[in-house]
Amino acid sequence: MSLPGLIGVIHLPALPGSPGANGKPPSKVLHLARERAVEEAKRLEKSGFEGLIIENFGDAPFYKNRVPAETIAAMSVIASAVIESVKIPLGINVLRNDADAALAIATVTGAAFVRINVLAGVVATDQGLIEGEAARWVRENQRLGGRVRILADVHVKHARTLSSDDLGIAIEEVAGRGGADGVIVTGATTGRLPAEESLRAALGSARHCGVPLYVGSGMTVEGLAYSEPGLRLIVGSALRRGGKAGATLDAPRISALVKAWRQYSRT
Repeated sequence: MSLPGLIGVIHLPALPGSPGANGKPPSKVLHLARERAVEEAKRLEKSGFEGLIIENFGDAPFYKNRVPAETIAAMSVIASAVIESVKIPLGINVLRNDADAALAIATVTGAAFVRINVLAGVVATDQGLIEGEAARWVRENQRLGGRVRILADVHVKHARTLSSDDLGIAIEEVAGRGGADGVIVTGATTGRLPAEESLRAALGSARHCGVPLYVGSGMTVEGLAYSEPGLRLIVGSALRRGGKAGATLDAPRISALVKAWRQYSRT
């Protein structure tokens, strides 16, 4: 299956075991999260999205690179329910950087791809220093059947790279040496668009490496109108009420974004 061009993000609410669950019965917390994810998935598919991705957005503060077993179990249940409810491909992102969990969930549920925030290099984050382990994760994916595609961030948001400051070189390392099937660029934080010059440089490097380039934060209808052809999108905040991550979906925002994407993708 080819990678989708327009991916909608489903921000999962607090899952069992996380502080935001407020000590509620885990089975009830999971039920509500699953129902909300399925409802959002159906709406986004019907609106024209080509793919979806779920992430444990409500579990902040995030573990650095290994989430507890209950998070993996909950996301597996939710992913299975979403896959059964829609026909478009689903991706998995386990925050902050549990690629082992993401690959396992995707493999057993039939999800099409994962997002790994730090596949290669070293970054300083609010969870501490995170080191990519591309060599191990690519091999682990192959051990599990090699069916899951890997999307990887470069100069990921909410972080500062301690590896190459050159965005083009960083993309070459993640795609060419790290084995990513697609690369993602973001602004500094959730909801912020990368600088125009950064997008231009990133697009050139991604084309050179032969991989698609996704904008993973901050893209809006206005931003898309001024973007160079060739980008793909992962959109979350812009689809929600007030443009706020984790808020409820907003029908006019979704409709406007899909319309803009269709016009953009025809150029």
